[in-house]
Amino acid sequence: MAKYDIAIIGIGRVGLPLGLSLAKEGFKVIGIDINKDVIDKVNRKIMPFEEAGYEELIKHVDFSATSDISQVQNSENIIITVGTPLLSHIETDLSQITGVLESMTPYIREGHNIILRSTVAPRTTDFVRKYLEQKTCLKVGQTIFLTFCPERIAEGKALKELKELPQIIGSEDPKSAKKAEEIFKRLTGDIMHTTFVSAELVKLFNNISRYIHFAVSNQFSIIADNFGQNIYEIIEMANYKYPRGIIAKPGFTAGTCLRKDFGMINETIPYTDLLLSAWKINEFMPKFMVDNLQKRVAIYNKNVAVLGYSFKNDTDDTRDSLTPKLIRYIKREMPLEVRIHDPYLPKEIDCRYKNYSLDDAIEKADIIYIATNHKQFREKKDYIIRKISADCWIVDLWNVFGAGKTFFKKEEVK
Repeated sequence: MAKYDIAIIGIGRVGLPLGLSLAKEGFKVIGIDINKDVIDKVNRKIMPFEEAGYEELIKHVDFSATSDISQVQNSENIIITVGTPLLSHIETDLSQITGVLESMTPYIREGHNIILRSTVAPRTTDFVRKYLEQKTCLKVGQTIFLTFCPERIAEGKALKELKELPQIIGSEDPKSAKKAEEIFKRLTGDIMHTTFVSAELVKLFNNISRYIHFAVSNQFSIIADNFGQNIYEIIEMANYKYPRGIIAKPGFTAGTCLRKDFGMINETIPYTDLLLSAWKINEFMPKFMVDNLQKRVAIYNKNVAVLGYSFKNDTDDTRDSLTPKLIRYIKREMPLEVRIHDPYLPKEIDCRYKNYSLDDAIEKADIIYIATNHKQFREKKDYIIRKISADCWIVDLWNVFGAGKTFFKKEEVK
């Protein structure tokens, strides 16, 4: 008799909220990870990262964590949620998935139901099928079961969206599809069935369409500034009472999904396309913020404050943030000093950067970059404006300060 209903391999920002939500629905769940700090915190009922609602939930559900991969043999169902980064040459990196398969294969037994949930390139689930059948001599759909069930939650909204979003189940046989549905119908009543590849493409198309949408507004912001015009005024007029094609506001477009998922499709074609162009535009924005400020004021010998370091607002997730890229471009111009402040991060952001207090970061600042649109910066806008000098320049692609401009001086804030 199995000891656990579900084993989740990879209890990061996708796996842990899922595991806790499944435990809340009555499943006995174990999390498996190689990160000892994460395991220790989870077993002490502490969330290792911020995710709304789960700080309280983790204290009350039956969920434990371990580094022992052999525990998969004591579970009926296995859900894989490890990372799938993009290599530097626009190539999908399957090393984490392959590592999991290599580690767990000795413990796979007849009847196991395996669910791949990581964001993957098309045909990756079929690769997993071939791997399992070759290494175990078991047959998917007959003696073991396999589906691809993508997550599509927004970070910070997992508790709500795991319940509200329809669950896509990609399978190639009815038995596997039924076993996956039995799990996810406890979370959401909206289940949609399709093939492996279609399910993989659903997740990629969701993310890539947003990535392109934001690239369009970022391209518009570059064009507007090159013409000496105000992008926020233009967008406001373009969208006002216009019933078609609402233009998004510009900003850094990054993170572990949006910044890489285009490559999982782009690697399948040899020519330049819309997806690659969107990537180029979004990746250019840090340099745009440095180069176009230089048209107004030199960064050389200036004190620079960078507010925000995480990849999106109101989160402590720094993975694939564009802020380090922005800082590197700033440093090429030889400022006197660059100070960083992010209210969601510890005093030492990483081995490279110290996280200053807000007051220390903006003290004597000649230039302030708003790198992340944290709500705290909007709430403290008036305080920041009072503290900085009259000659201080602000670069605010997000329009956090409400000036309606990307590059402006203190007196231009409304």
